[in-house]
This record gives sequence, C-alpha cells and structure tokens, in this order.
Amino acid sequence: MSEATETARVARATEPTTSEATIRALSSVERPPRPGAASVALTFAWRGLLKIKHVPEQLFDVTLTPVMFTLMFTYLFGGAIEGSTGDYLQYLLPGVLAMTVIFTTVYSGVTLNTDVTKGVVDRFRSLPIWRAGPLVGPLLSDTARYVLAAVVTLVLGLALGFRPDAGVAGVVAAVALLLVFAFGLAWAFSALGLVMKTPNGVMNLGFTLLFPLTFASNVFVRPETMPSWLETVVGFNPMTHLVTAERGLMAGTASAGDVWLVLAEAAALAAIFAPLTVRLYRRA
Repeated sequence: MSEATETARVARATEPTTSEATIRALSSVERPPRPGAASVALTFAWRGLLKIKHVPEQLFDVTLTPVMFTLMFTYLFGGAIEGSTGDYLQYLLPGVLAMTVIFTTVYSGVTLNTDVTKGVVDRFRSLPIWRAGPLVGPLLSDTARYVLAAVVTLVLGLALGFRPDAGVAGVVAAVALLLVFAFGLAWAFSALGLVMKTPNGVMNLGFTLLFPLTFASNVFVRPETMPSWLETVVGFNPMTHLVTAERGLMAGTASAGDVWLVLAEAAALAAIFAPLTVRLYRRA
C-alpha cells in the first residue's frame, strides 16, 4: 500500500462522522427558548382561522342555519304560538341565538377527530410545546365562529323587528354569557371527538344529543304550556337556564341568580371535560 493511500485512510478514520459534525454545529448555536403556553395556544388558534380562510364553506352552518331557523319558526309558528309573528320574534330570537351557537360547538369535536384520524395529532405531540395547546387553540378560534353566528342572528332579528329593551349593553352581555357557556360545552364535544372513530360519527352523535336538549327547553315555547312532568324536565335543562338568562339580559330583567347559574354550569363542564380531553389526547 502506498504512503499516500495510507495517509488518506488514516485521515478518513480520524475525521468526525456526519452526525458528530452536526451535533457540534448545533451545540455551538444558542438553543431558542421554549414557547410559552399562551404563544402555543394563539398559534393553534391562528391555524384554525387560516383553515376557515382557505375553506370558507365551513361557515355555511353559522350563516345559513340561524337564518333558516329564525324565518321558519317566526313565520310558520309565530301566529299559532303567540298570536302574532312580531310578539313571537321577541320571545324566539334569544332562543335561536343560543341554539345556533350551541349547535356550532359540535364542530370542535369534528375538527379534533379529523386531526386524529389524519395523523396530524402525532406530529403535534412530537413537538416541544405545551401539551394542551393543540386543544385550547382550536377552541379559541371556534369563538370566531360563535361570534359570527351571533352577529348573523342578531342582524336578521333586528331587520325583522326584534328590539332588545336593554339595548346594546344587554345584547353584548347576553352574547358574552353565551360564549362562556359554549366554550365549556365545546370541551365535552372535544372529548367526544377523541372517543369516536370518524368525524361523521362525532357529528351524528353530537346532534343526536343536542336536539332533545334544545327542543325540550324553552327555546321555542313557554314551559308553562307543557304537561307538568315535561315542564319539570325542562326546568332542569341547562339549555333552559341559558335561554332564560339570555332573554333576561336582553330585556333588562335578568336576575343575578340566572346568570350565575349559567356561569356555574359552564365552569362545571370545563372542569369535568377539559382534564378528560387532555387525558384522552395523550392516549390518542
């Protein structure tokens, strides 16, 4: 073997491997700080808003559904229930507002289930970020959907003749209370999204649960017109408590007890289902 060949072989043997060179290069650079919880949550919230931007069809449910329900129930049943469509609109609109936003919370579970089934969640869990960020962020972006649904419902109601006695302040307070309750309920559907196997399964089961919760309430008719046993059931329905508080805030007659009851139920939903969702997410 020539001297030159031997020298080259020794040089290659003593030369650091590619992985060692990479480690040395990376170790010479200061490691970036780990993102905080708020930064992670806002980043995933922005991701949710971008998805709406690129797929605007996702907004059909929050723009068309309130229009259909308001027009259909006001003009088909208003005269029969209240004697006039105008009087019925005053009673109906806060209920339709609550119903529209509550129905939208199902899509929190649908979106999360879609990420799980497509393998996106596996990528998120490999990142050095706050573990609950991919859960909290989408719920924050869903708030934009809730606000849009509320605005569409209120604008249509005002155009048809709805007049809140408490003015703008009462409407803003009612919408804020509704958003708090919707955020708590969205945790329940997020947990459902991690249990079901398909997005369609989450949607079907979610609406199956919400329909009796909505119609067995005071959204459309006064509980005192129902059979006594059903009136009792309706009185324990959280949807009834929410709509009662909504009507009271918009009319300026809400009691502190009605509002605090809704806040307590929202807090209970979040306290039960938020930890459960995080636990299910870790195992997904």
